[in-house]
Amino acid sequence: MEVKISNDKAKDTPQVIHLFSETTWDTHKSSFPESVSHFFKGKQGEHFVFIENDQSHYLIGLEEKPEKASVQKAAGNFSQKNKDSLQAVETSLRSNGLEEELQKEFIKGLYLGSYSYNFNSSHPVWEDSFKLLVPTIGGAALEDLKKETLALCKGQFACMDWLNKPQNSKRISVFVNFLKETAEKYKLSYEGLTKEQAEKEGLGAFLAVNQGSWQKGEFAILRYDGGDAATKSVGLVGKSVLFDTGGVSIKPSNNMHYMKSDMGGATAVLGTLIAAAEMELPVNIIAILPVTDNAVSEKSYTPSDVITAYNGKSIEVLDTDAEGRMTLADGLSYLSKNYQTDYLIDLATLTGSAVRTFGDTCGALFSNDKDLEKKLIDSGGRTGQRLWPLPLWDVWKDDIQSDVADLKNISLKPVGDCIVAAKFLEHFIEGHPRWAHLDIAGVAFGNVTYAKEKAATGYGVQLLLGFMRKM
Repeated sequence: MEVKISNDKAKDTPQVIHLFSETTWDTHKSSFPESVSHFFKGKQGEHFVFIENDQSHYLIGLEEKPEKASVQKAAGNFSQKNKDSLQAVETSLRSNGLEEELQKEFIKGLYLGSYSYNFNSSHPVWEDSFKLLVPTIGGAALEDLKKETLALCKGQFACMDWLNKPQNSKRISVFVNFLKETAEKYKLSYEGLTKEQAEKEGLGAFLAVNQGSWQKGEFAILRYDGGDAATKSVGLVGKSVLFDTGGVSIKPSNNMHYMKSDMGGATAVLGTLIAAAEMELPVNIIAILPVTDNAVSEKSYTPSDVITAYNGKSIEVLDTDAEGRMTLADGLSYLSKNYQTDYLIDLATLTGSAVRTFGDTCGALFSNDKDLEKKLIDSGGRTGQRLWPLPLWDVWKDDIQSDVADLKNISLKPVGDCIVAAKFLEHFIEGHPRWAHLDIAGVAFGNVTYAKEKAATGYGVQLLLGFMRKM
């Protein structure tokens, strides 16, 4: 298997990428200069570069029994560290026994690791300058690999770009225009309910969050048609709070700049739509993004307000910083009442509770269907975008009962808020038999190799694509 790469410092110098585990390195190290083995042991995560006979050699260490996710991650880390020298010189990939499917994951990782966030510009995918030659695969399989890899990059990079943008570069109108442009480019249907139309529809929970903003929200509905081969449909709802101050229940100023990341559910859905369209995935997708911000003004909704959601249920607002579940409530009920879907999935950077529980290791998963839960967990394991299930027991039900409304938007107990939020959302799925809620607060935005500060991870795109491709 070969790939085309380049080296800025020696543009005409052939390069070779070698993949080893400790065992395979012990077998092959005699083929390399003796001095190399003083620096490289084939351990997981190791990188070593040397030049011999005008040829650059990159040695990369993998775990003994690598999985797809770890191979992709190793390739991404390598590519990120060396992306300035990776362009268009022919480079061989010597896998030393790594099976073909894992070699493909390494190729995907090389592409994904090329990401760099450029302020006010979109990331160029290496479609022309980073070409693959895979003579051991060839034919249609090679074309499928190229198509899948480029589709994945375009979707995941769009996800990351929009999550990384500063607040003043993703005003509601700017993001909505991008959604419309994306819909036109990929032949998606787009319907955007303006603030006035949302009022007529009775989207009270969404509007309550938006009422404190000088920007008019838009309740965006995008549909992807998977064609005649599509036998399944998936409903996706993404939390689309472009910036979250907490509203009247204002957040501390420490780290508030990271609240540009509160649209992580929306960007995961956006990236999935783009990649699915690029791949021509035979699945029908209905996506709802209730686009707003959560601002502070004299018009902001306030604690003790009682508002009526789209499905007619009344909600007592105890905390305006629990705004994500408010917008998701209307998104879920609107989708469930107006569209028939086989699966209903919402994604949101929803609670600090999920972060405190799992950190950046996995997302929190809640589902009313064991088969759907298993499918999502399996996809998370294959892609490295892991999920862990938490209960939806009715023992939590009483915690959101209100004296003045059907529900209150938080529990006053200082425990289990991610579970409480899921129980709240369950009231708005309108009896959908196959629903899952993904709290991705700890995994959508965090420490990454391409930025000094916390930034977008791209979490959710591969997870959802992996799930839909296995349906």
